[in-house]
Amino acid sequence: MQTTIRMGKITILLVDDHKLIRDSWSFILNSDSRFQVIGETSNADEAVEISKDKKPEIVLMDINMTPVNGFEATKLVRKYSPGSKVIGISMHSMPAYARRMLQLGAMGYVTKNSSKDELLTAIVEVHNGKKYICDEVKNILAQQELEEEGGPPDMNVLSRREIEIVQLIKEGLSSKEIALRLDISLKTVEVHRYNILKKLSLKNTAALVNFINAHGL
Repeated sequence: MQTTIRMGKITILLVDDHKLIRDSWSFILNSDSRFQVIGETSNADEAVEISKDKKPEIVLMDINMTPVNGFEATKLVRKYSPGSKVIGISMHSMPAYARRMLQLGAMGYVTKNSSKDELLTAIVEVHNGKKYICDEVKNILAQQELEEEGGPPDMNVLSRREIEIVQLIKEGLSSKEIALRLDISLKTVEVHRYNILKKLSLKNTAALVNFINAHGL
């Protein structure tokens, strides 16, 4: 189907092997007067062909596709449509993935935990020639830098109750579930969570979970 490109809009190609995700992104982007989705595909080969043919300004590239992943697809899109700016999108918040995408020529990296507003901001920033890394990955990078500078925070600064709560957070329990499990109020759990983050110099729960996983706690 031929797409008529409307003047003044940022043209976007969607590359993801899940149709529901492509449909969602397409609806969100086409509902915003700044953007126009001019193509979508589930595989790398088609992404390259569409990029060569339509020269999208932005390519939203899922890195977890098969059989050819988004890393390889990014290299090919950059080769055959150098004017297209790639934003990697992934379920993974590992900084190593973001770094690799940027090394391959991508201009941005956003996780699927990111908000709609953050995705739109990423597109605008990258279109304007800036690099964009989502807050989730930036927080992990900042935490890694802190640990490299001063060593990892010491779990010994936590009280016995706080350690209990950390263990339950690791199990994936919500604050409400933790309150029920420990027979304490929800407000008490929230106070403990705040104190845990403060003592460990962590910004949010996502950073805490990454800290727990990174240190095998």
